[in-house]
Amino acid sequence: MKWQRARQSQNVEDRRGSGWRGDGNGGWRGGGRLPVRGGGLGIGGLIAVVLIGWMLGISPMEMLGLLNQQQSDVPAQSAPERPSDPDAANGPATLPEDPQRAFVASILGDTEDVWGAVFQQNGQSYPAPRLVLFSGAVQSACGQATSAVGPFYCPGDRQVYIDLDFFKEMQVRLGGGGDFAEAYVIAHEVGHHIQTITGVSARVNAARRRGENVEGDGGLLVRQELQADCYAGVWAHHAQARHQWLEPGDIEEALNTATAIGDDALQRQARGVVVPDSFSHGTSEQRVRWFSRGFEGGQPSDCDTFGATAL
Repeated sequence: MKWQRARQSQNVEDRRGSGWRGDGNGGWRGGGRLPVRGGGLGIGGLIAVVLIGWMLGISPMEMLGLLNQQQSDVPAQSAPERPSDPDAANGPATLPEDPQRAFVASILGDTEDVWGAVFQQNGQSYPAPRLVLFSGAVQSACGQATSAVGPFYCPGDRQVYIDLDFFKEMQVRLGGGGDFAEAYVIAHEVGHHIQTITGVSARVNAARRRGENVEGDGGLLVRQELQADCYAGVWAHHAQARHQWLEPGDIEEALNTATAIGDDALQRQARGVVVPDSFSHGTSEQRVRWFSRGFEGGQPSDCDTFGATAL
């Protein structure tokens, strides 16, 4: 993937090495609340819950159910004020030659350009999210989180959070990875930002507050995650048209990753049993199909995963 052809975003905040380690109540050291996002746990969070449940002898499906019960909306207006000093906003100084940061900034920059154009076609402006790089642990408007949560989007401050070590874990645990697969992960989280600003996430969380069961095969959480996959495909379609940057094997990287993180694949790997009633992200086939639909057509209107016969 020739990602260097994209414009680098200025909306990247680098907190790596900032020294934040929580206050004794965060992450795995005190049972702190996991970040809330439109569609539940991040990709890495789902993997972590399944593997930890397996090691402790606790049903991963039960753990996911308990975590989902803790989720709620965080109003966007509660987002903390961003620093006015550009140097402060970028966090600790990074080396001039930092290919990881440059890659993330390039992918984020291209999502800004693509979605900015899409929104402009509809007479709207696109409020781009900020992306925070962190290492070890981080504080967000959705609470404290450790790297075990994986990449996530917080609607409370409208920011994407990524510990870049996750991409190494993606290769080790899933046998996937690669630059386009990593771009897919970033674009998926930006997809949740699209859902927040268009009101999709609010409707899903309203259903949860009414006591509706949003989990399971065909549930609202699955539909929300699949829509984010489709939005990632929409971005990839337009990005390729703009830059012609994909190389042989890039699409396969993304599809292999989508296959590996399907609910059925993760459950089969952890326990040898698939329980559709506990699905929260969709099957491998569904994730591949919806990413591919977005990539082939490039139209957000093709990403209506909430239709009665969509799945």
